Amino acid sequence: MHTETINLYEHYHTAAPGDGGQLVVYALEPIPKVDPKRRFPAVLILPGGAYSWVSPREAEPVAMRFLSRGFTCAILNYSCAPARFPVALREAAMAMGFLREQADRLHIDPEKVAALGFSAGGHLCGTLGTLYDAPEVADVAPAAMIRPDALVLCYPVSAAHGRTHEDSFTNLCGQDQALKDRLSLDRLVRRDMMPVFLWHTRTDDSVPVDGTMRLALALAEQDVPFALHVFAAGRHGLATADDLVYRRDNLPPVSDGVRDWPELAVRFLWEQGFHIQDGE
Repeated sequence: MHTETINLYEHYHTAAPGDGGQLVVYALEPIPKVDPKRRFPAVLILPGGAYSWVSPREAEPVAMRFLSRGFTCAILNYSCAPARFPVALREAAMAMGFLREQADRLHIDPEKVAALGFSAGGHLCGTLGTLYDAPEVADVAPAAMIRPDALVLCYPVSAAHGRTHEDSFTNLCGQDQALKDRLSLDRLVRRDMMPVFLWHTRTDDSVPVDGTMRLALALAEQDVPFALHVFAAGRHGLATADDLVYRRDNLPPVSDGVRDWPELAVRFLWEQGFHIQDGE
């Protein structure tokens, strides 16, 4: 395995408007005696933190799980408040562009790069999957380089209306209500979207499940391929919900199946063709 940390602003020779933009890459490498030309699917991981910080619990532990299933992983430390929209989105766009630009060197299949986000990072993931051709990112890279091939949204901050996580939208948009309404994921859904995997817990008292349900309905209305898993019990911010992020004696109570979400997500991605590609 190859690891590296990239300052995306330095890589793209542009000034940094926030304190984020660092991408940590865990790149799988072909085994020479097996197939030196293998290419691996990749996942860009966007941790949560209400757009006020970037949670380490939803970073490397998640990468370790997906690495073990054959995915090259990259974790983006994106800019948070006081940086506002579209700073984090532009950094996510740069990260996707970097992974595809460096696909040969990192042994990535450039047509199988997913984005995976948690909570506010799930919202960032959703905007990346719907605004990849928006004016705010047009100068970052061509839309085809930015567009994820699939989304995995984990207890995402989805809707800006109804029961929601107000702090996330305020940290992202300030008091601009029109911008909050524009960035409500259920209103950004488009018919040409990539497949989406969603999961949430019914008892999440920080980011209510309501927004995820609204997002799923919007995806269904636009005939976007998606899978939705709503587990009966579990608090917010579970990440991998296992010993990687909690001590054994401090594991939060969760429903059967919550700890299986990474495997469910991997199988969903496999169904979309996210397999290791052997060389010709």
